[in-house]
Amino acid sequence: MQTIPLIDLATQRDRIRDKVDRRIAAVLDHGAYVMGPEMRELEAALSAFGGMEHTISCSSGTDALSLPLMAWQIGPGDAVFCPSFTFAATAEVVALLGATPYFVDVDIATFNMDVASLEAAIAEVKAKGDLQPRAIIAVDLFGQAADYPAIRKLADAHGLKLVSDAAQGFGATIDGKMSSHWADVVSTSFFPAKPLGCYGDGGAVQTNDADLAGIMTSLRVHGQNLEDKYDNVRIGMTGRMDTLQAAILLEKLTIFEDEIAARKRIGARYSQKLSGVVTPQALLRDAVSTWAQYTVRLPDGVDRTQMQTKLREAGVPTAIYYPKPLHRQTAYRNYPVARGELPASDALSRDVISLPMHAYLSEDTQDYIVETVIGAVRG
Repeated sequence: MQTIPLIDLATQRDRIRDKVDRRIAAVLDHGAYVMGPEMRELEAALSAFGGMEHTISCSSGTDALSLPLMAWQIGPGDAVFCPSFTFAATAEVVALLGATPYFVDVDIATFNMDVASLEAAIAEVKAKGDLQPRAIIAVDLFGQAADYPAIRKLADAHGLKLVSDAAQGFGATIDGKMSSHWADVVSTSFFPAKPLGCYGDGGAVQTNDADLAGIMTSLRVHGQNLEDKYDNVRIGMTGRMDTLQAAILLEKLTIFEDEIAARKRIGARYSQKLSGVVTPQALLRDAVSTWAQYTVRLPDGVDRTQMQTKLREAGVPTAIYYPKPLHRQTAYRNYPVARGELPASDALSRDVISLPMHAYLSEDTQDYIVETVIGAVRG
């Protein structure tokens, strides 16, 4: 029985190992281990890739989400709209600042923020009057960009800031454009399992707003005065990126577009071969997903636990993202939800399953996975 990784970091590592080794050696030689020259080089490269003027690297994707909210002084009495079917960090940063994460539903087909649910949530907040609507955090779930053209219209209509949580979907496009075309801020994560990941933790936040970039740069390092680091002018954080991670990302970025193309091909092949067996995440119009995970819905009547067992016994690993939406989790269950219920988020949490996905998945291995999935579904 073959051993199949859910995410294959080893093959990618071997592809660029010599270049990464040289990059790491250079850092060891110059000794600037935190926010060294490679960090500035990476920020410039990320700005060129993502199409935004300013990139501020930081220590995690969570910090990347926190920085713009802190810069906008979002806090108690403010509402920030975010999907419930996502990783906790999206809502966590809102709650940590004392603001209220207001959960909205996702589209049952695309798994991303449902615009009608978002519109209803905004209307509810305005009608109640106890919270001030301030911002929207849209998530690019599993690598697919949210419906930013529609979300941007709502944001403009109600005077809301728009954050793209691109931790899973940095580099994804709609109609040939990245989320940077619509969002005020793009935040991403470089956690190793992400499509563009380092060998530790890291993140970045991007914007075209020079004033906002300056404030976030200050907040990243204890709120220091950018002209005098011993004069802290605001309450900040310790969000610096290690230089070694920046050096590694510089080499990973050189092959990132090639890997996105490979993921696109593999994702399309999965969807074609599994059509009629399971329900893949639907792509929005002319969308290019980075396929952070290849996630499908199981048919009614298929026991997910038994399905995972059958696949594991056949050497096919799986994961569940996410078995419990945020509005059902202990820490978040008392926060408001649009229309009082989020049926799509609840349904997806019950029947989604993620299959092996990475840029180095061979057709033979993929065919084996597909055959195993079909066999397990059909009994």
